[in-house]
Amino acid sequence: MKVTDHIKQAKGETLFSFEIIPPVKGRSIQELYNNIDPLMEFKPPFIDVTTSREEFVYIDRDGLLDKKLTRMRPGTLGICASIKHKYDVDTVPHVLCGGFTREETEYLLVDCHYLGIDNVMALRGDAMKEEKYFAPTSGGHKYASDLVGQIRELNKGNYLHEVIETDNCADFCIGVAGYPEKHMEAPSLKSDLKRLKQKVELGADYVVTQMFFDNQKFFEFVEEARKNGIDVPIIPGIKPIAVKRHLQLLPQVFRVDIPEDLIEAVESCKNNKEVRQVGVEWCIQQSKELKDAGVPVLHYYSMGKSDNIKAIAKAVF
Repeated sequence: MKVTDHIKQAKGETLFSFEIIPPVKGRSIQELYNNIDPLMEFKPPFIDVTTSREEFVYIDRDGLLDKKLTRMRPGTLGICASIKHKYDVDTVPHVLCGGFTREETEYLLVDCHYLGIDNVMALRGDAMKEEKYFAPTSGGHKYASDLVGQIRELNKGNYLHEVIETDNCADFCIGVAGYPEKHMEAPSLKSDLKRLKQKVELGADYVVTQMFFDNQKFFEFVEEARKNGIDVPIIPGIKPIAVKRHLQLLPQVFRVDIPEDLIEAVESCKNNKEVRQVGVEWCIQQSKELKDAGVPVLHYYSMGKSDNIKAIAKAVF
């Protein structure tokens, strides 16, 4: 079922969902199941599975470093199929511009269609670690809006090199990212909202936001989005702080502000166990306020761990 249909069926009730990351090569998928199992009692209608782009690694060969391109966390599509089969829940694979040609994207979408996967999250993706700025893959898309356009055309039977008349067209529900504090590369929030509107006009069906720690910024973002004619569901993405290092890491990597009250609470903690509890308590209050405001879904960035997400969900749902 499509994410948008789940939202319609909920008739105003806030749904619970979360995002996971594939395990590193060589690790068991059972570890993933062990972290999904405790969250199933909250009946998530869908689970997102991230996609990692390629990265360079250096392999020592007789004293010489050999530079190789690899993916450390492959398996997004296989994990989506496994979760769908094991838990009878919809899955949302992340589809990236970075690291994929248009042809590879088309093959991935065809596989999703065969597997009965109805939803995809269309993202540009990050720059490679060696790059200061994002550079599109040769033969790939530069912007998420271009990726949205390809998916929507495939939904019509318009493949890259041919138009196929068929009664078995894909009908993907397309999610895209939104940034309450603007994308780090956008010159302003206004220009970023123009980009978001473009993605919606090209066929995006719903928006999931980047993490934020101040609900007011989300509410203002939604208000401005609506003023700009963006009328699709906007789902808040939330992440609980878990370690002290997040105070430096999250603003640096994701360009998000952390409220002073939360900073002070984390800095007063003696260890990361206390930090984790502070993160849970802050996230519970965030979630309750967002739920009271009638958001369609509360979407949690779990990073493959479930103990803090379970504690939050237990207090909210």
